[in-house]
Amino acid sequence: MTWPTDRAGELVIGLAGGKVKVGNLKTNKSQSLFGFDSFVVSLSHSPDGNNIVAGYLDSSLITFNLDTKAKLKIQHSTIPYALAWGSHILAAGNDGRIAFYEASGDSFQRFDFSKDEKVKEFTCASFNATGETCVIGNYDRFYVFNFNTKRPQWDEICCKKIENYYSVTSVAWKHDGSKIGIGSLCGSVDVFDVCLKKSRYKGKFEFTYVSLSQVIVKRIDSSQRIVLKSNQGHEISKINVY
Repeated sequence: MTWPTDRAGELVIGLAGGKVKVGNLKTNKSQSLFGFDSFVVSLSHSPDGNNIVAGYLDSSLITFNLDTKAKLKIQHSTIPYALAWGSHILAAGNDGRIAFYEASGDSFQRFDFSKDEKVKEFTCASFNATGETCVIGNYDRFYVFNFNTKRPQWDEICCKKIENYYSVTSVAWKHDGSKIGIGSLCGSVDVFDVCLKKSRYKGKFEFTYVSLSQVIVKRIDSSQRIVLKSNQGHEISKINVY
């Protein structure tokens, strides 16, 4: 299931029979959005909340616009158990490959880890609030990718390896993008700090760059915080404090 942004009363649910439904919390009723002859294995929504994408057992992806009802099919290389929508649609599964797709369905970029024997099945994925950074879970590790708007392309930032962690089964971001929660097959939940860089200003303020377009400013003496974010997704290169 997925809960689209700015649609507090609409919960989108995927079923074993292949149907994708929306549950209306005000009327306590559901209606079918679309159906497909396969098992729904994953669901996600676009950052603006107007579109959803469903992953199916036959390796296909279907995007659906909640307003216009427009539907589009994308054929992926494997079962898309790891599925998320940020600046692009991310899909990954058990073939060791990560694919980024445009909303139009065109392939944007691919990463191939199939030759690495330690890489197993990609199990889950999640973007931060700006859609510029994503975390993808695997076996004993998770990968972090960041979107470089200047090139433009996705860059692998790091691969966090944790011995005897087994499969990463769930991942979620704190809304300000400063932390991620990682759940494992063995039942543990771990929280990690996430940032591109940190800096201090005159010993009074701390700047935490959680993405290129979002910075958390904290007053050190009182721990008061504000989040600076570019609504257009532009890179924040300088901060003035008055």
